[in-house]
Amino acid sequence: MNLMKPYRLQQGDTVGVIAPASPPNQENLERGIQFLKGLGLKMKIGKSVGNIHGYLAGSDQERLDDLHAMFIDPEVKGIICACGGYGTGRIAANIDYDLIRNNSKIFWGYSDITFLHTAIRQETGLVSFHGPMLGSDIGKEDAHPLSKEGFQQLFAPKALTYSELYSPLEVLVEGKAAGPLVGGNLSLLVSTLGTKFEIDTKGKLLFIEDINEEPRAVDRMLNQLYMAGKLTDASGMVVGDFCDCLPKRDLSLTLDEVIDHYVKLTGKPAMKGFQIGHCNPHISVPFGVSATLDTKEKKLVVESGIL
Repeated sequence: MNLMKPYRLQQGDTVGVIAPASPPNQENLERGIQFLKGLGLKMKIGKSVGNIHGYLAGSDQERLDDLHAMFIDPEVKGIICACGGYGTGRIAANIDYDLIRNNSKIFWGYSDITFLHTAIRQETGLVSFHGPMLGSDIGKEDAHPLSKEGFQQLFAPKALTYSELYSPLEVLVEGKAAGPLVGGNLSLLVSTLGTKFEIDTKGKLLFIEDINEEPRAVDRMLNQLYMAGKLTDASGMVVGDFCDCLPKRDLSLTLDEVIDHYVKLTGKPAMKGFQIGHCNPHISVPFGVSATLDTKEKKLVVESGIL
């Protein structure tokens, strides 16, 4: 699949806001929208963003219609997700990927949006962005300036160099690895296995993060990825934030013991400590573009995701 970078944003452009998974906190969403307006952008809100269907922001068809509508609308230059939660895997099989391929544009989100990042990239080649969302991150009163700063990468092409200037990094396996950066939320990556959208890690830098999973659950998921060959296929591993992934029982391995075990089984260059994921600040990165992990220099360099 040929790589397809979306065009950059300019002040005055319109971006679409959708909720393809769970319903967002409306107060936080409104503050997030005001933040985007402060960047000089105009808004177009998806019809189902205010809907509530149990843990979903409307029916599968309503959320799918919003996704399609934003991609096909020539006025919309980028699509920002309001929040994650659960639900994107339910619509992935019915997405019109030809429509997306023929109307490439910025697509931004994380967490449950991981399923869409994976499916869209593997079906169309479109570069997408793993970054903080409006209702669950940017609209919160304590949103970190670095989380907000990440949106600047949508306006001008510039490579990201993640070093210890952002956060302390720990080398798990020494070496240098390169390849397209892929991955996202560990739970969602595992949920792609055995489907048409199974994550392809061959020759790629695999990024993982998660939230509210006990070490034994992280162990189960990493073991499944390992047995499926996804960890050994990868050229290297980038371990992001695992928020509140603490044991809830007396007898448990620690999270570090679990992650270290599987990463070292692969023998591929790997570092952990990246503030990417369910954290504050949350550093944004494009998926699908070339990246290089260098444990000697303790840095990750990621190519720009826009034209």
